[in-house]
Amino acid sequence: MKTQKGYRAPVLADVAREAGVSVPTVSRVLNGSKYVAPELAERVHRAVATLGYRPNEAARSMRSGRRTLVSVLAGATANYGYARTIQGIEIAARHAGMSVTITVVEHGDDDLKRSVDLALAQPIAGAIVLEFDRAGINARHLLPEGLPVVVAGGGSRRTGGVPAALIDERTAAREATAYLLRLGHRTVHHIAGPTSGKHSGRTDGWRAALTAAGTDAPPVMNADWDATSGYRWGERIAGRDDVTAVLCGNDEIAIGLMRALTDRGVRVPEDVSVIGFDDQPLVTMWQPSLTTVDQDFEDLGQRAFGLLAGLIDGDNEVTSSVVVPQLVVRESTAAPRA
Repeated sequence: MKTQKGYRAPVLADVAREAGVSVPTVSRVLNGSKYVAPELAERVHRAVATLGYRPNEAARSMRSGRRTLVSVLAGATANYGYARTIQGIEIAARHAGMSVTITVVEHGDDDLKRSVDLALAQPIAGAIVLEFDRAGINARHLLPEGLPVVVAGGGSRRTGGVPAALIDERTAAREATAYLLRLGHRTVHHIAGPTSGKHSGRTDGWRAALTAAGTDAPPVMNADWDATSGYRWGERIAGRDDVTAVLCGNDEIAIGLMRALTDRGVRVPEDVSVIGFDDQPLVTMWQPSLTTVDQDFEDLGQRAFGLLAGLIDGDNEVTSSVVVPQLVVRESTAAPRA
């Protein structure tokens, strides 16, 4: 509805006024709790359609005792993996008749507590914590006992009593590194994304593959998650003969790396093979198309919600879910030059 200050969502009283009935009559029609004459019910439904009225789910859940709101706590929402995981959660929740609220948690202790308190102030049925970074891990520890909680993140296994939906990035990184070694590369260099104090399964998998092959791991090249950071590393390694294969922490780093190498006359994959991580949609359109690890974040979000739904329904046998992402071989990898 329009007011002098802009839009105001219609309420029950507006529907009652439009239909020419009482507020209790509107409530009975919408809740289906008591019989209402068909002619009156039709007037109420027409008024609802005319005004675009939508029930307040928070108020409805408080009255019914059944909460339908799920809180997602995340250290970031703009990054690809975060955004696609939240998308998977929201789709699964919507299909289950539930809604999602998103709270970005901060790194500082005071800011983190305020963020968690804000999420807990809502009538939530449970929470999903994205443990992609230290902020998410710390947020989980602030949630109260008794609240249904599930975590989602990268890893192969967890300890503790909180069910988890996981992507086994350690195994995937190990397999990607082993693939480069099988092509004939003597070693594989690694540009790692920031961990924010979190253990990196991607770096662990890379190192494990080199150890299994009896090859010393080169020093890790630390970067941010963006393409510019990968570009800067490309500028540094473009003239090095010892770098023939690089495993990157994500696709954006890999794209920046390949651009810097190409700008300096280094051919991909003839001179340097490059593997990314995530399989973002645009990497197939890059030249050359990027070999990468396909992490299905939307599936991760849907699996996380499935675990939480089980907890909310009282299932005491909910177990963690782990999926190993697959390497997708494209044009950016090849055997090294003779």
